[in-house]
Amino acid sequence: MISLTLTNAIILFIAAVLGGTLNSVAGGGSLIGFPSLIFTGVPSIQANATNTVALWPGSVASGVAYRKELATLRRGLTFLLSATSLVGGVLGALLLLHTPQSLFNHLIPFLLLIATLLFAFSGQITARLRMLSIEKMRLTWPILVIVSFVQLIIATYGGYFGGGMGLLLLAVLAMLGMKDIHAMNGLKTVLTVAVNGVAVITFIIAGAIVWPQAILMIVGAIVGGYGGAYYARKMDQRWIRVFVIVVGVCLTIYFFVRYY
Repeated sequence: MISLTLTNAIILFIAAVLGGTLNSVAGGGSLIGFPSLIFTGVPSIQANATNTVALWPGSVASGVAYRKELATLRRGLTFLLSATSLVGGVLGALLLLHTPQSLFNHLIPFLLLIATLLFAFSGQITARLRMLSIEKMRLTWPILVIVSFVQLIIATYGGYFGGGMGLLLLAVLAMLGMKDIHAMNGLKTVLTVAVNGVAVITFIIAGAIVWPQAILMIVGAIVGGYGGAYYARKMDQRWIRVFVIVVGVCLTIYFFVRYY
């Protein structure tokens, strides 16, 4: 049983509020919540699973907000990508649960580095992929098979760790020729909900969730998502992105020093 002291509860609640706020305006919330759980004494694998649970309700709420944009999408493509996301999310979660704690500890700095780099260069990567996309691409069976395979890999990564998964999903949708950023964000949110939803169920069944911390962070993420976002939207997005990148770099360095 991992105790939740008053000091740790305050740290986790603040981290969840900050993470929920960031996710609602710029992304990068997982770079705050996951390390905070480790700092407060939660083992890394349980911290990853608990962080997934804490962030999932926010993703569901975002999906509801995009319901109008989702109504314009091809149902067949949405169903195919969602089904692939469900499979990949379970595979990633099972892979995490079967990873030795010591090995996952050594993977943490690399996972944080990947997530930070994806966040830092998200604008450039998406712009380049848009240039490569094909207008009104015909979704033939070979293309659908390739897209499904790529989505399976991304969903597996999402179920395993998930930092930066949103950008990878947008990249796939851009290469499919999608241009409407609102529709892309809507579908990305649905796929994220699918991946993290089945991962959450898998973690719950396996008993990998630290519930006092998870419930506290869910409340904090909701407060941040609906309250903190009001003030964050008044700030320059560039400064918010710089803050997330700086935090990501510092945490990456810290965990490299800690585990190597």
